[in-house]
Amino acid sequence: MKRSTSLDRVHSAEQPFDIVIIGGGASGLGAAVDAAARGYRVALFEQCDFAKGTSSRSTKLVHGGVRYLQQGNVSLVLEALHERGRLVQNAPHLVHSQAFVIPNYAWWEGPFYGIGMKVYDQLAGKLGLQPSRHLSREATIDAIPTLEQAHLLGGVIYYDGQFDDARLAINLAQTAEQHGAAVLNYCRCVGLAKDNERINGVEIHDLENDTQFTVHAKTVINATGVFVDELRHMDDSQTAPIITASQGIHIVLPKHFLPGEAAILIPKTDDGRVLFAVPWHDQVVVGTTDTPVNSKSLEPRALQAERDFLMTHAGQYLTKSPSDSDVLSIFAGLRPLVQSGDSSDTAALSREHTILISNSGLITLTGGKWTTYRKMAQDVIDQAEKSMGIEPTHCPTETQPIHGWTQTTSSSQNLKLYGSNAAGILAIIQADPALGQKLHPALPYQKAEIVWHAREEMARTVEDVLARRIRALLLNATASIEAAATVANILAMELGRDTNWEAQQVTAYRELANGYVFTHPASVGG
Repeated sequence: MKRSTSLDRVHSAEQPFDIVIIGGGASGLGAAVDAAARGYRVALFEQCDFAKGTSSRSTKLVHGGVRYLQQGNVSLVLEALHERGRLVQNAPHLVHSQAFVIPNYAWWEGPFYGIGMKVYDQLAGKLGLQPSRHLSREATIDAIPTLEQAHLLGGVIYYDGQFDDARLAINLAQTAEQHGAAVLNYCRCVGLAKDNERINGVEIHDLENDTQFTVHAKTVINATGVFVDELRHMDDSQTAPIITASQGIHIVLPKHFLPGEAAILIPKTDDGRVLFAVPWHDQVVVGTTDTPVNSKSLEPRALQAERDFLMTHAGQYLTKSPSDSDVLSIFAGLRPLVQSGDSSDTAALSREHTILISNSGLITLTGGKWTTYRKMAQDVIDQAEKSMGIEPTHCPTETQPIHGWTQTTSSSQNLKLYGSNAAGILAIIQADPALGQKLHPALPYQKAEIVWHAREEMARTVEDVLARRIRALLLNATASIEAAATVANILAMELGRDTNWEAQQVTAYRELANGYVFTHPASVGG
């Protein structure tokens, strides 16, 4: 996947694209894959990097939604479990089964959660993972040795999916490009083109080349996540906003806090929230929160109350309470929630996706979650066909392998996520053995991966690499800062940049990454 290839596809187009998509997160990339796989001419533009926002800041779960089952939303659970199964099949290099233990501290929790998980298993049907079962007190401790044992009666173990969100986004961009789509990062939509009050294109500012151009299209899809209202206002300045944002944060702890393979799920903390502690990339992700916020930012910051909640509750359910110095990284993401009346309770707002069509033909896709990205994409492209007056076509994505699909993954732990592309990285090392060196002593990544990111994954900045192509920023923010200069040097050589560019990149990354260091003042929002 090369930026120059996609730019050529845009600039050499002799007729309007069938579909232009604004937004390079889960929704937009999924829509691009779906539309291109159906044979449509597609262009996608992302103002920053792919999955820069919400789509790289999830709890890293491909799940049916245990919470939704508890709420009685069976239809949403059914859909999500079906899509979970499809993702396991279509992207086995990225998605795998993860065991979750629900510890039982009250007599009723064992039968209550045990029955609930059996229903969960049944709803998954043929696409289910391993069956859930009751655990004795001893078996629960064996599965989670660091679990708080006072008053522990036993547990329930069930299975859900886990993935790397940003890497799936990159693979979706590659899949779309393979099907002929033009897929571009660092291209901001700065206006909408209209003919007789109907949208017929977009005005794009290529931030890398500092050029502006018009791209004509039969249909424009707004898939900009929490920022969909901004594009809707470009279309109609009088339109009422539809999105409210909820913030969720996570902290990352060293593996010794959760040394086994199983994760912890606390369905209801003492203040009614859900708490996860999940092994991920040999560390532990703890989250999440659900906090209404008024402002929307590409770099949201954790609030003090959120930090306190996670630290306090992690200490309640683990034998060792984490200290500030234990936290390797802290990150925040914003959920786009469709407004429901005047409610300010984000937990009561819909997480199902919504499709809206304006009078001028702008199609807005918003809401939803990573697990159901494919179904969201199918629904919005079905709607785009109606909007264009085209006979419905078959959606092939339900069984379509995602780029990188392979049945034989690399023996190298960090290369497994590249799937079939691992061979390309190994070839780079073979050509230059020095690139087989580790990027940093505290990180599992090799220098050759950075070369691959620049050549084949459209990485343009140090942040693109350390935050999303590899997950160093989330796994160990301080180590990622220390690795920034090395990454900048490799990128400069691959992209033809000078030493001034290198220095600017390192400075910019250090400023951003300081906000992910738990003990750094910049990580505390207001």
